[in-house]
Amino acid sequence: MNYSVRRLFNFLICLGLVFSLIIFSLLSLPLASQDVIPPKKNEIRGVWLTNVASGVLYVPWGINRALNQLETVKFNTVYPVVWNRGYTFYNSKLAKQVTGRTAEPLLRLLHFGQDVLQQIITLGNQKKLRVIPWFEYGFMTPSNSSLARFYPHWLTIENSGEKTILHGPQELIKISSGDFRIRQFVRRFFRQEAWLNPLHPEVQSFIKGLILEVVQNYDVDGIQLDDHFGMPVTFGYDEFTIKLYQKEHQGKSPPNNPSNPEWMRWRADKITAFMAEIAKDVRSIKPNIVISLSPNSKYFAYKNYLQDWETWVNKGLIDELVIQVYRHNKTDFMTELKQPALKSAIQKIPVGVGIFTGNPQTPIEIKQIREQVEIVRQTKFNGVSFFYWETLWGYMTPEPPKQRRKNFLELFSQ
Repeated sequence: MNYSVRRLFNFLICLGLVFSLIIFSLLSLPLASQDVIPPKKNEIRGVWLTNVASGVLYVPWGINRALNQLETVKFNTVYPVVWNRGYTFYNSKLAKQVTGRTAEPLLRLLHFGQDVLQQIITLGNQKKLRVIPWFEYGFMTPSNSSLARFYPHWLTIENSGEKTILHGPQELIKISSGDFRIRQFVRRFFRQEAWLNPLHPEVQSFIKGLILEVVQNYDVDGIQLDDHFGMPVTFGYDEFTIKLYQKEHQGKSPPNNPSNPEWMRWRADKITAFMAEIAKDVRSIKPNIVISLSPNSKYFAYKNYLQDWETWVNKGLIDELVIQVYRHNKTDFMTELKQPALKSAIQKIPVGVGIFTGNPQTPIEIKQIREQVEIVRQTKFNGVSFFYWETLWGYMTPEPPKQRRKNFLELFSQ
């Protein structure tokens, strides 16, 4: 074989090898499918860091461990609790003035007085995680809290004079609304919460003050309110609210029926007006900050807590919505995502979906979590947030932590 023929032969062999490698590479790629929906650009990948049934904020190494792992599996947002059960979870001068406590006592003790929120922000910035402090309890406070004891005139009550409401699973709440003896039994053995009056100017000054304190003093990406930023529909029969209603209704008292449409609308509009004040003042300090809200469905939020978040969206009072859809059944989960209020909201602002990852009593398998994330993507929402950190891949999960982290990494590596 002469030199020219040999060169041509070698060229053809090399060409065949290159062609084979190309074919092999193409075959190795995942097959395109209409069922695999890529995430939106800047997809919300968040998690709530809470103090309820979770030690992440209390263990000295907990925050570092959590944020390191979240970065590794490509999360991009954390919502750390900063207001819960009558305490702040940052060093607050306002809380000190009003309640006598700078921050939640155990938190300060275990961190030797260091500011936990600042720790989260500093490490979050290093990890390129958005830090959006979460005012979880809103107007709700334990009946034995300093707020309830020091400022009883700040509280609202039911028409019967009842000052607390059962806080817990909806099944228990339904039971407590029945026979009086059953109601008293349930109230005795389950957690009771009082409710600060969102219409009272002193309450408004305190709650707004906490929010503005965080915005002004910390390098945060936003603030988040949730389903407790409202008023139980059965409340509003305190002296202050009755006098305010009478002043605006020619001396007429509020209806005895708490679900009277006009009475509901009047209270809801007052809460909306306060929300508008918060939005205005927050943006005057930091115009580009994210005002986030994590409510229940529109119907449930308004009917039960007078929280008219659809109006808040339409008025431009919030910049991000993370709707809580804690459903186990696939059909129920999908039905919630089809609500017209959500379809309308997603045309105006980013809308994420809150997904329940379990609790000590109800562990959730990773299969259900993955399925729900894919449904969120298929229905073109802007991302997800999980409730809560401890059940992502902690000690109370059905699968080993390593396997859970691997699944989240696969979800977020697309």
